[in-house]
Amino acid sequence: MQGTNRLPEILRKHEGEILAEWRRQQVAPGGKEATRDPELHEQGRKFLAALREAAQESYSPPFEGPHWDRTRELLTQISRERARVGDTATGTAMFIFSLKLPVFARLQEEYGGDAQGLAAEISNASLLLDHLGLHTVEVFVRSREEVIARQQEEMLELSTPVVKLWDGILALPLIGTLDSARTQVVMETLLQQIVNTGAGIAIIDITGVPTVDTLVAQHLLRTVAAARLMGADCIISGIRPQTAQTIVHLGVELGDVVTKATLADAFGLALMKTGSMVVRRERGE
Repeated sequence: MQGTNRLPEILRKHEGEILAEWRRQQVAPGGKEATRDPELHEQGRKFLAALREAAQESYSPPFEGPHWDRTRELLTQISRERARVGDTATGTAMFIFSLKLPVFARLQEEYGGDAQGLAAEISNASLLLDHLGLHTVEVFVRSREEVIARQQEEMLELSTPVVKLWDGILALPLIGTLDSARTQVVMETLLQQIVNTGAGIAIIDITGVPTVDTLVAQHLLRTVAAARLMGADCIISGIRPQTAQTIVHLGVELGDVVTKATLADAFGLALMKTGSMVVRRERGE
């Protein structure tokens, strides 16, 4: 349905009333949005101005074209910011959808008894706001996915700390499941620390790895091979009885990789390889 395109005029004429009612729709008494009231007011003012300018140029589906760029860019900024601060998709969508009631009320006042004109104008306005609302949700979802992916990367980095146990000896305690993505982070972190410290021995402790299957064993062997190319020998510790049985059952060949049951055993072997030793002192000495 094609309206008479009076929306820009109505937005200009009733801007203050629409903004006030729109803000009340978004801010619940005592709700967390109340603390963002000034921010919501400014965002609403900018959005109404952009919407008015775009609708003045073209006000029919599919609401595309350069004159809509400013409106979309503004909504993109708002959606990304809300995703960054942890807002919900519903709360973000309501920024647009809550504008319907104030706009429809002003349209009804302006058209009075012209039912046909009012129906056409409301239809176009509803299509427009639905279109823009979906745009905000799409941007919000993409932004949340980016935030989650970035947090996952940061968690992977934090979950693979490389500890310097002794001069020339590094330890990499692994906790949780080893998959391809995490193995890549483990390898990069270990190799970088080998370069930074000049360590000649790296202990990879898998005590906290719940399951060791063929894929996990292959990941470990690739990490060991990469460390050797950097001039460091690796010792794998944390080989529990069930882990040893699983590796044998799977037929995984660890080659000449040195393994130890505990991290303490691996550390003792590493000290021996570096020509160091720990001597127990008697009390009083």
